[in-house]
Amino acid sequence: MSEERAVGTESGATAFVLVPDAHTGGWVWERVADRLRAAGSRALPVTLTGMRDEPGAADPEDGTPETHVDDVVRLIDGLPEATGVVLVGHGYGIHPALGAAARRTGRVTRIVYVDTAPAQDGDPALALLPDPEARDLLTAPGAPARLAPPDRAGWQRWGHLADVPAEALDRLAALAAPQPTGTLTAPLRLPAEVAALPSTGVLCTANGSSLAVLGTIVGLGDPRLLALTEPRVRFFELAAGHWPMLSAPDGLADVLLRAADGGGERLAAPTGPPPHLRPFLLDVPERPRERTGRVDLYPPDADGPRPAVLLVHGGPVPAEARPTPRDWPSYTGYAKLLAEHGALAATVDHRMHDIADCPRAAADVAEAVDLLRADPRVDPDRIALWFFSGGGLLSADWLAAPPPWLRCVAATYPVLAPQPAWGLGDGRFHPVGVVGSAGALPIVLTRVGLELPEIAGTVTAFLAAAEQSGSKVEVIDVPDGRHGFETLDHTEQARAAVLRALGSVLGHLGV
Repeated sequence: MSEERAVGTESGATAFVLVPDAHTGGWVWERVADRLRAAGSRALPVTLTGMRDEPGAADPEDGTPETHVDDVVRLIDGLPEATGVVLVGHGYGIHPALGAAARRTGRVTRIVYVDTAPAQDGDPALALLPDPEARDLLTAPGAPARLAPPDRAGWQRWGHLADVPAEALDRLAALAAPQPTGTLTAPLRLPAEVAALPSTGVLCTANGSSLAVLGTIVGLGDPRLLALTEPRVRFFELAAGHWPMLSAPDGLADVLLRAADGGGERLAAPTGPPPHLRPFLLDVPERPRERTGRVDLYPPDADGPRPAVLLVHGGPVPAEARPTPRDWPSYTGYAKLLAEHGALAATVDHRMHDIADCPRAAADVAEAVDLLRADPRVDPDRIALWFFSGGGLLSADWLAAPPPWLRCVAATYPVLAPQPAWGLGDGRFHPVGVVGSAGALPIVLTRVGLELPEIAGTVTAFLAAAEQSGSKVEVIDVPDGRHGFETLDHTEQARAAVLRALGSVLGHLGV
């Protein structure tokens, strides 16, 4: 393990221990460290064992989770007792930082997560790894002892490279070292004392993180995330991608200094009914419902085979969330409304509990479609799929190769391209990339004016790709609407948008 010098104006100055992401070393923190020192703080960028920063060099001992924790503990132990220690972890670096905090809880004044999701007891670092190719490689039989770093182009899979200068990206690619596999696959053990330490999250908005997004996720009811609303937890938003130490060192240093002083915003705790469980904006009569496995059916009052519409909820939705999406007022409202107008409606509890669950969720949707088309009350040649929010990613399979019986795809406030931090790349679940293959398939897209910027950008890109390819997209705008407007915005504008989208989908089904 190597480290940079620690410089401070006095023995009691705050010391920032800067722990880097996988494949990298203390060198990624150089510019941030210089600014922290200029402000009178100590700065200790650490290069973990086995992660030497000279091209082609290798430490005699490969890094392991425990050796990396030892590296950080030694830095803490080398500081004067009066020094307040702020542990800063970027990506993988949060794991050895938390491990060191578990051993030296009394020395640590704050833990700072830089563009890194909260780690849970028992999680391996692999759970937070954004690169899907790396995850697949390390979970397959015969995984290598060391994970090779990505090439220059491959760094995009580890997070958005927004505003990273070309020379910094060149250096990143040149100095990156192979990561010992054990550091990524071993579970992290976190005692309760660590969870009680003050913490700060640095949310890098260009990489898809923001307080608004985080608030929405917390509102879905995952009890593990409620801890993020406690007074000891603060947040800063930083207009940067995954590498703010390379693209915005001044901004990151300023945020770290303010974090050490206890600054930052709090995440509001949910009060009253969460937005997704508030009443549907239209008064729809009750209708009979049939439950089959993960699918609920709402048959219409009509004879003969009828067209069917499958409603695909957003996500990820925590597995522990109750009620599950098929019982949320939005989806039951749409389903009852469709059945009232003569279509057989269906909802499905697909299992997108994490963004990495997209393949499993897509299989759940395909299974629900097969169930619908096999129902004797359904005309198997008149099917529509209606995607909402994060479920929009699952539309890609159907846009890429529309079957002849698919008469329409609808999407309401959809996510139509994965964020860089989600680790899905530009592959299968990327509607923007495949809309050009949709041909004459009608697409009904409901767009809200008060959308989260990171989602609005995907809609804009989708419409541009659709226009370039000549795909047929009907856009229904709700200028004053918010994401989830059916339970948030009980306005005439919102009601009109729902009815227009409903009429368009039914029209394409011949109802």
